[in-house]
Amino acid sequence: MSTRNQAGCPECDGRLNTDATETVCTECGLVVAADHIDHGPEWRSFQDGPSRERTGAPLTRSRHDRGLSTEIGRSTRIKGRKRRRLARMRVQHNRAQISTKRERNQVYVFTEIRRVTSRLSLPTHIREMASTLFRSAQSEDIVRGRSLEGFAAACVYAACRTQRVSRTVEEVVAEARADRAELRAAYGALNRELGLPTGPIDPAEYIPRYATALDVGPAVERRAREYAVACRERGLDSGRNPSGVAAACLYTAARECGGDVTQAAAAEVADVTPVTVRNTYTDLRDE
Repeated sequence: MSTRNQAGCPECDGRLNTDATETVCTECGLVVAADHIDHGPEWRSFQDGPSRERTGAPLTRSRHDRGLSTEIGRSTRIKGRKRRRLARMRVQHNRAQISTKRERNQVYVFTEIRRVTSRLSLPTHIREMASTLFRSAQSEDIVRGRSLEGFAAACVYAACRTQRVSRTVEEVVAEARADRAELRAAYGALNRELGLPTGPIDPAEYIPRYATALDVGPAVERRAREYAVACRERGLDSGRNPSGVAAACLYTAARECGGDVTQAAAAEVADVTPVTVRNTYTDLRDE
């Protein structure tokens, strides 16, 4: 359905007529504007029936080709020699997608990074940053001679440290295919060669997860956050494990609010010893 535009033609000042794709002057026939782009909403890929989206998946750094790879499809309507030829082409195409050892290592490490971040319930930006760190490590040639599994775990841990996401080494090692020594060696290489902007984790970052694990109420969690702020202001967290400091803050707040939390339970959640919790608790009470 065409509509009439109030603006005049730039050539003869005639009346303009706009249809679905063009704006034309009714007097001289000048095409003033042509737009074949559909500005309507995109089809949603989770609709029932065949996929109707016009665009592909977004680019991602967690794949060696950034998600730009293609594949030769399958069809049951193709028979005989042509079907066998397409099958051979599909095999060669899949082999050609990974042409170098560098890309093969990326495929392996990025798969491990996606698995670890998924198991740790980490957000997408952590996965993307971990993949970027591994690319940088390859560019600086610090992967040679070291464990790929260790670098995958170290990149995840380094991304958490740089983005202030509370995950301990023990939590990453528990989900990774690398041990603590491999992670430490790879993380040390990353930190030395890339100069990671890492700093100490705020103990308050651990409190929500630990409060959920200990099944304490909102009042205890709020009080524990206040204790965590006090620890930072007084310097009690300097040189101490932030996970242990968070556990001690929760234990102190639970005792103050009448919660049923023991030192052993708080230490188990934070993966530290009860002595660590007890020492920080003593310093908190000596105000």
